[in-house]
Amino acid sequence: MAKRLNNQSTVGDVLKQIIQVNKLQPGMDQIDVKDAWKNLMGNGVNYYTKNVVLKGSTLYVELSSAVLREELTHGKTKIVTMINEELKREVVKDVVLR
Repeated sequence: MAKRLNNQSTVGDVLKQIIQVNKLQPGMDQIDVKDAWKNLMGNGVNYYTKNVVLKGSTLYVELSSAVLREELTHGKTKIVTMINEELKREVVKDVVLR
């Protein structure tokens, strides 16, 4: 049974507790990473992005442009760093471009 919270808790604290108790963090990370990709990469890259999926700590990005895929391959570590800085915690450890 869930622990009862006192009346002095903030809404943010209650939501964090709900996410923790119900083990919803992986799903929240999935959404946060997709949003971070869209915000950080801009319209040019987003136009060629077909799908962004987080499995474990690996980010899989499906691109429709081979040239863009090759170019982004050279900056994988920078992409990982940028996304983790955007999320303010280490969620992504590797990026796989398809």
